[in-house]
Amino acid sequence: MSGQLGERQAHVLQSACVNGSFRSETEPEQAAARKLNGKGMLTRDPKDGAIWYPTERAQKVATAAALIVLAGPRQDAGPVEAPTDAPADLPVERRDSSDLAATVERARALLDEGDVIAARLLASGAYREAKAQAGYAAEFGAAGKRLVAKSRQLQGDALLIETRAKIRIAAEWEKAQAEGRAAGRGRPKNIPDENVFTLAEAGLSAKEIHDARRYAEAEEKAPGLVERAIAARIEAGLEPSRANLRASIGTKTATKEERGHNLYETPAEAVHTLLALEEFAPIIWEPACGRGAISRILEAAGHQLIISDLVDYATSDQFGEVQQVRDFLESQPDDVPAVGAIITNPPYGALLNRFVAHALRVHRPRKMALLLNVNFYGGTENDDRNFALDEHPPARIHWFARRLPMMHRDGWDGPEAGSSMNTAWFVWERQEDGGYGAQTLIRRVDWKRYQPVEMAEAAE
Repeated sequence: MSGQLGERQAHVLQSACVNGSFRSETEPEQAAARKLNGKGMLTRDPKDGAIWYPTERAQKVATAAALIVLAGPRQDAGPVEAPTDAPADLPVERRDSSDLAATVERARALLDEGDVIAARLLASGAYREAKAQAGYAAEFGAAGKRLVAKSRQLQGDALLIETRAKIRIAAEWEKAQAEGRAAGRGRPKNIPDENVFTLAEAGLSAKEIHDARRYAEAEEKAPGLVERAIAARIEAGLEPSRANLRASIGTKTATKEERGHNLYETPAEAVHTLLALEEFAPIIWEPACGRGAISRILEAAGHQLIISDLVDYATSDQFGEVQQVRDFLESQPDDVPAVGAIITNPPYGALLNRFVAHALRVHRPRKMALLLNVNFYGGTENDDRNFALDEHPPARIHWFARRLPMMHRDGWDGPEAGSSMNTAWFVWERQEDGGYGAQTLIRRVDWKRYQPVEMAEAAE
């Protein structure tokens, strides 16, 4: 079935494919969604008529449409032709990101010319487009690898321009504040209107101004740090994202979601307890190794470790082998040698449900132990969590009756606090029939009972 996608339909289709669903907030959006439903590209949620999900055909059509629409306005702008059947190698051959590259170059030229606000806006748009384009191309596996690499390079270029523009805008903002020309919330009565410099005119939020100051401070201490951080992500084959840049540079104001890559070292007490209660195969994969808080103890207990993490901490195993830099959510069974178990303290927040479900869906470990907040056992709104708890339930949950010592974020320089989080080891064990059983045994444990003698004596 062929047809045309108007601008609103393309937007709805793009949002549904990128986010996994789309909620229509207005009647025009609902009308566009209904038309896409009629074309076999969206399905309606059976309980909420405002929520729509992309079909398999939608993913193909969205990829073709994205490579035309997301690259920016064309001189012959018009409706986008939705091909009947998008071939699997389409992302590699179609459009080749040339319009997007031109947009990045225009942003770079504007920055060089001193039009920093325009450069920032253009670079921000290019960043979003490159990010979406890489996401679409990744759906095509090996066929889309070349475009993924190009899109990530363009995303990194746009991020660098955007960040440099933000740094210069923040400097102008500080100058305006020093001269009494910067307005806070509302326009101060003692400053003439024509001389007021507002955040809206700067094009940045107060949080972005604060982050830009941190980038500027980091650049002053280590010139070129931002560019090197972005380049390192690209060289490692990873996405150069804003969130990761914040983590790399160390801004302290990132949101809870943006701190997803930040490191919370696992207390040794938790690992010793796990080893006392469970037996594991000789070779274990630690896919969120951080600085080795878990892997070091497992190695000391006689296990061989394969260690990896999304962030390069330069952590090495007992043989001096440096960790792999790998996004677990993109990993496949062939990416690591045969392992007998997965043990880790996974990233909390928005990524947690996907992390657990990906492990069970894709890697299907014979045994897996994850240190989680006990609240993970509740909730019914997330399909990934329901998959991990209902369709593939853990065999055992070792619930710490006594809270573990506080896990502070890596680099934390504030006051040390006691833990307010109830945690447990969730242990999945694959059965002979290939499933993970049908019930979960929950037991309360006191970690103080399972510590090595030297640790117990040191605590006294």
